[in-house]
Amino acid sequence: MQTDDPQPTEESSYLVGLDLAGRRVVVIGGGSVAQRRLGLLISSGADIVVISPAVTPAVEGMGTAGQVRIELRDYRDGDLAEAWYAIACTNSPDINAAVVAEAERSRIFCVRADHARLGTAVTPATAQFDGLTLGVLAGGAHRRSAAVRTALVEALQSGIVADTSAPVEPGVALVGGGPGDPDLITVRGRRLLARADLVVADRLAPPELLAELPPHVEVIDAAKIPYGRAMAQEAINAALIDGAKAGKFVVRLKGGDPYVFGRGYEELEACVAEGIPVTVVPGITSAISVPSSAGIPVTHRGVTHEFVVVSGHLPPGHPESLVDWNALARLNGTIVLLMAVERIEQFAEALMAGGRPTDTPATVIQEGTLRTERIVRADLSTVAARVRTENIRPPAIVVIGPVAGFGTDADPR
Repeated sequence: MQTDDPQPTEESSYLVGLDLAGRRVVVIGGGSVAQRRLGLLISSGADIVVISPAVTPAVEGMGTAGQVRIELRDYRDGDLAEAWYAIACTNSPDINAAVVAEAERSRIFCVRADHARLGTAVTPATAQFDGLTLGVLAGGAHRRSAAVRTALVEALQSGIVADTSAPVEPGVALVGGGPGDPDLITVRGRRLLARADLVVADRLAPPELLAELPPHVEVIDAAKIPYGRAMAQEAINAALIDGAKAGKFVVRLKGGDPYVFGRGYEELEACVAEGIPVTVVPGITSAISVPSSAGIPVTHRGVTHEFVVVSGHLPPGHPESLVDWNALARLNGTIVLLMAVERIEQFAEALMAGGRPTDTPATVIQEGTLRTERIVRADLSTVAARVRTENIRPPAIVVIGPVAGFGTDADPR
C-alpha cells in the first residue's frame, strides 16, 4: 500500500553525496545535537543558518568565528525558504515535526534528529580515509552505523580491507611483523602488506598474515631456521631488487623489528645501491614484547635501570664475536638473549665465570605471545638443565636478571 508520506527505512534509503558548498542549509536547534552535526556541515562549505532561542557555547563560538550564522529566536514557518537541506534537532518533538512538514511542502530533504525515520533524510555515520569518504546507514540506528563505520576505518587502517585500486609505486618495504601474534604487527605494516605484489617472508614472520594475502601475491620463503636450512642473504637481496625492478611493490616481512638482528639494514643498503626506494616499518621487537607477555618488564624502578639485548648466534670466545661477556656479567640489570637456546650452557657459564651470582633469576619463553607460549623459570646455575629437560626449542627468549623472577608469587620488590 502506498502512503502519502513515505519514510526512509534501512532498505529504501538512497545514500548519496551532497555538494553543499555555498548552498543554504538551515539547522533548527542549537543544542548538543546541533553542535555535533555542524562540524561536517562547516567542512562541506555550506552556507549555514542556525535558528534557536539559545545555543551552546561551542555553537556560539562557531558563530563568532563566522562559520555559521545564528539567529537567536524560535522557529517560524517559512524559515526553510531557499534552503537545500535542513536539520531539525530541537528538544521539542512538535517543533521538529513542524520543520519536517515545511520541508516536505518545499521539497527540501530534512533530517529529524530525535526520530530518524520521521524525517526525509538520514545522516550516515561518516569517516575520511586516504581520500575516501565512508558512509554507513543503519535505518536510523545511529550506534550501529557508528560502530560499523569505526570497524571499517580500523580495517582499512590495519590492511585487513585493502583499497586495491590505489596505485602503488614499485619499491621495497622492510616490515617488522612483531613477535608472533599477528595482531601485534603495526597498523602501517599490515596496510603495506595488503598492497604487496611480492612478499619475501622469514620463518618468524606471522604465518597468519600470509594467509590473508590475495591469490595473486607471490610469496618467497626466505626462512632462516637457526642452524638449519637457510636462504643466502645475497639471494634475499636479489629477490627484493629483482621484484622491484620488475615493477612490483615488494614487502620484506620479518619477525620482530627489521633492525634487531634481522639484517634489515643490509637489505636497505643493497636496494639503495640499485636505486630502489625503501620504506622501513619498525616492528615490535621480541626482546621486549615476549618478556612482557610472560609478565616480565625488562626494566623496573628501583630494580634495574638498564637492559642489554644480545645475539646468541656466536658462542663466547668465538673469534668473530663482538660481545664482552665479562662486561655483561658485571652489569646489575637485565640481559635478554636472542637465538640462545642451542648454546645456553656456554652463555650461562660465561656469565657466572664473569661474576654474575649463580642464583640470578633466569626465565626462558618459547613462542612468546602465541597460544603455544611456554615459560620455564630457573636461575643462572640451573637454566641450561631446565631448557634441556623441558625440551625448549627456538624461537625462545632468555631473560636474565632480577626482573626475570617477576610474574611469580614472589613480591618483585
